[in-house]
Amino acid sequence: MNIKLGWTLAYLGIFTVLLSLGVWQVHRADEKQAYLDLQAQRINQHIDLMNSQPVENIIQIRYKQATITGTYDVAHQFLLDNQIQDSKVGYFVLTPFKLKNTNKAILVNRGWIPLIEPRTTLPDVSLQSQHSEITLTGRVNAFPRVGIKLDGATQPTQTQPAIVQVVDNIVLSKQLGYDLLDFQLELSPDSADGYKRDWNIVIPIPPEKHLAYALQWFGLALVLTVMFIKMALKK
Repeated sequence: MNIKLGWTLAYLGIFTVLLSLGVWQVHRADEKQAYLDLQAQRINQHIDLMNSQPVENIIQIRYKQATITGTYDVAHQFLLDNQIQDSKVGYFVLTPFKLKNTNKAILVNRGWIPLIEPRTTLPDVSLQSQHSEITLTGRVNAFPRVGIKLDGATQPTQTQPAIVQVVDNIVLSKQLGYDLLDFQLELSPDSADGYKRDWNIVIPIPPEKHLAYALQWFGLALVLTVMFIKMALKK
């Protein structure tokens, strides 16, 4: 292969990779900023979950505030495994809540609790409010996602509370015998029967850092271009 052609192809390949990495970081910054903006925008917006109108898309109502009335299903609770808080492993406590005068139920995220060693020892997540009708307030959100979904991750254990790796409202609905909405209600920090609740968690890598990374990749692409031009002129 011609040496000049080889150097040119190598330059174009590396330049394309550097440029792609920079663009990807810009996109990540945009996504993170949109996430923060949406939370701030909807912090004082409310939605009525007690009516019969189905929610077609969680994006339409995500982060809005809601007030619901009904009863906890204290006989069936779930621990969402592998949730990290302050560098510690634990669970989110998810309790089904049957909405008054409807045939619907929603999983109420009552907060985070640390893992107890050994893992076979399950935490006590009993409620004070038992079977009485109560009113709750909280924030609507999608279920936590995982990077890799393993086979069987949506199937809860036979324990009580049951441990689950990934929340699938259809799978849990079949086990419970009634329909669950496909999103959760994050219990407000001032409500009773809750655990650690810091719903506006700071993003580990903020938009500004993504933009700084993007500038680094674009800068490397520029330096590479300058070096290639200088080498070409010498040749």
